[in-house]
Amino acid sequence: MRTANPALAGRVFQAEAAADPRASVMTVNGAVAKTGILAILAVIAGGLAWSLVHPTEGSMTYDPTYRLLFGMGAPIAGFLVALVTCFAPRVAPATAPVYAALEGLFLGTVSSFFDARYQGIVLQAAMLTTGTLLVMLLAYGSGLVRATRGFTLAVTAATGAVCLVYLAAFVLGFFGVNLGIFSAGPIGIGFSLVVVVIAALNLVLDFDVIETGARYGAPKYMEWYAAFGLMVTLVWLYLEVLRLLAKLRSND
Repeated sequence: MRTANPALAGRVFQAEAAADPRASVMTVNGAVAKTGILAILAVIAGGLAWSLVHPTEGSMTYDPTYRLLFGMGAPIAGFLVALVTCFAPRVAPATAPVYAALEGLFLGTVSSFFDARYQGIVLQAAMLTTGTLLVMLLAYGSGLVRATRGFTLAVTAATGAVCLVYLAAFVLGFFGVNLGIFSAGPIGIGFSLVVVVIAALNLVLDFDVIETGARYGAPKYMEWYAAFGLMVTLVWLYLEVLRLLAKLRSND
C-alpha cells in the first residue's frame, strides 16, 4: 500500500483499523460518495471566488482584496488544514469539507485568471480532468491497470522527480537560470504533458489504497479521509491540465 500521495499512506488506514476494530467500517462506495460531496463543495466555492474576482465586462481589473485572499490566503489555509487532517484522520469528517472549500476558492481564482487570457479554457480543463478521472477509474475497475509493485514504484519515483524539478526551477530562478519548464515552448509543453500523465497515474495508486483500506476494515470516518486524499490528487491534476492547455493556447 504505497502511493506518492502523502495523504493516502496505507499505514494510516491500517493504524486506524487497529485502533478501533469494533467501529463501523468504511466502504469504497462510501469513499466515492464523500469524494462527490467534496467535489461539489469545491465547485460551489470556486464559483463564488470566480464571481468575486473575475474581470467585469469591458475591464481586465481584478478585485485585489479577494484576489489576495483567495489566491494566496486560501491555499495556505488549505495546506494547514491538510496537515491537520493527515496527522489526525479522525477529524477528517470536519476538516475534509473545509479543505475542499478552501481549494475551491483558490481554484476559482486561478481559473478566472486563466479564463481572462484564454476564454473557454476552464471548461476544457474541467472536462479533461473529469474525463481522466472516469477513464482511470474504469481502467482500474476493469483490471486493465493495476497497482503492482513495479507500477507503484515507478509512479512514486516519477512523482518525486517532478517535485524535485519544480523545486530546482524555483531555486534556480532566483539566480536567473530558466529551465524552460514554464514556457510555452516544446520543453515546457512536453514537461506539462508528462506531469499530467503522472498525475493521472497517481489516481490508480489512490484507488488501490482506498480499496485496500476498505479491506482492512478501516473505520467509517476514513471514508472522509480517503475522499480528502483523492481530492489532493484531483486538485493537482486540474492545475496541471490547466497549465498545459494554457501553453498550447499561447501558441495559437
